[in-house]
Amino acid sequence: MEKIQIVRLFAVFVLALTASPSAAGPLDSPGAQKALICSACHGFAGNAPGNHVPILAGMNANYFKKAIKDYAEGKRTSPEMEPYSKYVLQFGLDEIAEYFASQKKPVPFSVKIDPKKLSRGQTLATQCIACHGPKGDGENERVIPALRGQPRGFLEAQMALFGSDKRKLDDAGLEEAKKRIFKGLEGPDFEDLAAYYATLK
Repeated sequence: MEKIQIVRLFAVFVLALTASPSAAGPLDSPGAQKALICSACHGFAGNAPGNHVPILAGMNANYFKKAIKDYAEGKRTSPEMEPYSKYVLQFGLDEIAEYFASQKKPVPFSVKIDPKKLSRGQTLATQCIACHGPKGDGENERVIPALRGQPRGFLEAQMALFGSDKRKLDDAGLEEAKKRIFKGLEGPDFEDLAAYYATLK
């Protein structure tokens, strides 16, 4: 029943976009067509419009694939993501991952943020450079996600999960580094870090 519901939802997206193709851009690849299943939450071409949903456009392909597998296997929990992750696994994980990786990440919304918070976030971010890079771009080969330009609310929520140790990493070295960095961080630190990375262009 779950599979039927997902396929029906996918068909609705296809019909809607076929009727107005200019709304989402070209759908000339299997990856673009299959990725429509993600558009209700993550936006067309992965440009999520909300503050608590990650932007998939420009996401490292290896990290996207790892995240989908983790949701499908229950390593990461989300009532919303569980059925969709299983669909993506069955019908085109590689194609969808490469499609989103090829999309241009949108320019972050211009939001007025206290300069002191941004400055403090930038200082805290020096601890993240070794894995996420100096500009927060992550690393595809090491399956490390980009933080730059992701929604502030989403980043803050994920940092809180890491800080409470509710979200763990498979790689022992990365898990140890995560624990070391997050050991001394708390709520206000997550807010400042998230604000800094969310505004990076």
